[in-house]
Amino acid sequence: MKKAVRKMHLNLFLAETGHHVAAWRHPSVQADAGTDLRAFVELTRIAERACLDAIFLADSVAANVAPGASRAARSDRLDPLTLLPALAAVSERIGLIATATTSYNEPYHIARKFASLDHLSAGRAGWNLVTSDNAAEAQNFGRSEHIGHEERYERAYEFHQVVSGLWDSWDDHSFVRDKASGLYYDEATLRVLDHRGKHFTVKGPLNVPRSPQGRPVVVQAGSSEAGRVLAARTADVVFTAQLELAAAQAFYRDMKARAAAHGRAPDELKILPGLSVVVGQSDAEAQDRFDELQSLVPPEAGVAALSRMIGNFDLSGYPLDGPLPELPQTETGQQSRQALLTRLAGSENLTIRELYLRIAAGRGHLQIVGSARTVADAMQAWFEAGAADGFNVMPAELAGGLTQFCERVVPELQRRGLFRTHYAGTTLREHLGLRRPVRVSHGPDQRAA
Repeated sequence: MKKAVRKMHLNLFLAETGHHVAAWRHPSVQADAGTDLRAFVELTRIAERACLDAIFLADSVAANVAPGASRAARSDRLDPLTLLPALAAVSERIGLIATATTSYNEPYHIARKFASLDHLSAGRAGWNLVTSDNAAEAQNFGRSEHIGHEERYERAYEFHQVVSGLWDSWDDHSFVRDKASGLYYDEATLRVLDHRGKHFTVKGPLNVPRSPQGRPVVVQAGSSEAGRVLAARTADVVFTAQLELAAAQAFYRDMKARAAAHGRAPDELKILPGLSVVVGQSDAEAQDRFDELQSLVPPEAGVAALSRMIGNFDLSGYPLDGPLPELPQTETGQQSRQALLTRLAGSENLTIRELYLRIAAGRGHLQIVGSARTVADAMQAWFEAGAADGFNVMPAELAGGLTQFCERVVPELQRRGLFRTHYAGTTLREHLGLRRPVRVSHGPDQRAA
């Protein structure tokens, strides 16, 4: 039998008006698109026409009101688990991935919301499991300080255990709804979780039937040591920030090996680096578009974005044209991103201004500016060199940047045999080539009391 040709997986990472910090100021961009359902519907339809695997929504449960943030479109955003059901109703195949933090939620809520989304979308839900890198969130949930890095990840693993156990409360055929016999559900198939752990005590069962996918897809977006450990144990997909091919290859090999060490086949863990992209008819046109966006970055917004990404350290008091100061390892932000940006600044001797301009579009992710051929060449090189199973695509501005990618780059990838021309399945797991999980017992096999 002929072996199937490996294909890329492509998610659309939606960020309000686009991923460039100044995108909202561009004349072609709808400045209030981040709270306009019609704008999200149009973006979803563009992505689905291009047969992308999923749309991916980040989230934060705190407003961005740090110094300089008033000049960046990152302070108002809709709740993704309110938005995605609406998008499920106007789409048919594309996956729907939402971020939900394990630091400031409860497992029962998250298990129920994502199981519900999976039913409403007929099997297209995904949960991006994060531990929160925004210290401001703590004060919205009765805490004076953010949970420490190590404890956040310890809590996240137990959180995932509870959610997975709740998702397995019922069998696929538990709800027989037999009118003739009067039996609504088969009690013999019920498992009550009865979890008692360090961070959570949850009885269960979940009051939502088993997910169409068995369980929603789990995405993990951390590349620190703690993040890698968590991802290898829990995730179906890893979203990572990588700037250089060699580092991306090393991360890819490491994560596949970690998955194997937990008894998983390497292909059961998909590695999708972020890809910040600006596409034009030619390299020169793309560069002109990028330069125009760069010219719109207010210094205050650039410094605010860098302060956030460097580990929640306020850089507003430092000279813009001076070096990045030495910083202690962050306990409240992303340790892997802080390390990546610190290395970048040191290796290229970048000033604070140069560094914030460097990350204005991609925040430390791989950035490609060029024609469809140039972008496709870079994507193919990483894909075939064992650095990625695909990409989380991050258009610099919306909706134009997405349209350019879908109308120019996707057909180029399809011509090369690297990306699908139609959906072969209906669920997100099928798009990703992931098996449907077998129901397992996460605790005592017991009937409802």
